[in-house]
Amino acid sequence: MISEQGREVNVFIDPYRGEVLGTQDAKKNLQAIARALHGELMIGTLGDRLVELAAGWGIVLVVSGLYLWWPRGRSAAGVFWPRLTAKGRVLWRDLHAVTGFWGAFLLLFMLLSGMTWTGLWGKQYAAVWNTFPAAMWTDVPKSDKQAGELNNASVQTVPWAMENTPMPVSTGEHAEHMDHMHMSSAPAAPTVSLQRVVDIARAREIVPGYSITQPKTADGVFTVSVFADDPRDDATLHIDQYTGKVLADVRYVDYSAVSKATELGVMLHEGKFFGWINQLLILLVCLMVLLSSVSGLVIWWKRRPRSGLGVPPLRHDLPRWKTATVVMIALGVIFPLVGISMLIVWVLDRIVLSRFAKTAATA
Repeated sequence: MISEQGREVNVFIDPYRGEVLGTQDAKKNLQAIARALHGELMIGTLGDRLVELAAGWGIVLVVSGLYLWWPRGRSAAGVFWPRLTAKGRVLWRDLHAVTGFWGAFLLLFMLLSGMTWTGLWGKQYAAVWNTFPAAMWTDVPKSDKQAGELNNASVQTVPWAMENTPMPVSTGEHAEHMDHMHMSSAPAAPTVSLQRVVDIARAREIVPGYSITQPKTADGVFTVSVFADDPRDDATLHIDQYTGKVLADVRYVDYSAVSKATELGVMLHEGKFFGWINQLLILLVCLMVLLSSVSGLVIWWKRRPRSGLGVPPLRHDLPRWKTATVVMIALGVIFPLVGISMLIVWVLDRIVLSRFAKTAATA
């Protein structure tokens, strides 16, 4: 990737003949657009928060759906398989409940693995669980920047497990001639060639498909990173731009147990770990979500008040509502954006909408 007239361009080069085979805008190609749309709706921080809010409410819907589905002395029909001989609302209810049950755990996995990338909840999750022993960086000159700054909405450079790690700095003989502040602002002038960086990556047995991020400042480093389909092949190298010394070499085996599980979850989420089988499994989850959404809409339509488009009437014998309330509050605490939105809806319902209802009743 190079910068050309203020934009980032992917350049495809034949590794044997050195010929340029083609170019591509790094941010305005289908894959980059899909990634930015999926992660932040292409509107930055606001989009990230909206995606996190939607994912959080998705978790609430799955958990509350399982609570309502939970069999309480009923037969297996309508619980584990739909009663296809039924008609009307019963059939739609079975399609909604049974499909939701079989897809619930896969959908929860997809939602939770996606939440680890979000800007608010995901950042706090990473701060707690995405850690390395401090001794790993004891003898490494460090900057105040983190490796996660190499990632953006369009391009994933370093693995999730590396995002909170400090970026090392290049020193070499240049450190003797300029202070740290000057080096941080001065442009890079590496004495190590790109070919030598490639040779180092090969010598360290980095799997093909790695990226090389070049230093941008005088104290910057070369970063060789592979965000592999199989997380066990993950690798991140930071190389001094003046001496070629490997300042850090972090692999999957160095990750914590939670980081390993998270990286595995991300690859399953993206449909990469098991190839086309993984992708078919995710497609099945998407189809289940569509069926549950459509059947839920039909159930609401059949139960809606005849006088309008309001909320269907509550059952007077609604079981265990106190337990359900505790579950909802717990989810609101675990996922702060969901909790805030719950409070907003509650206030609107208690103060604003209730007044409209009273006005309509006295009219």
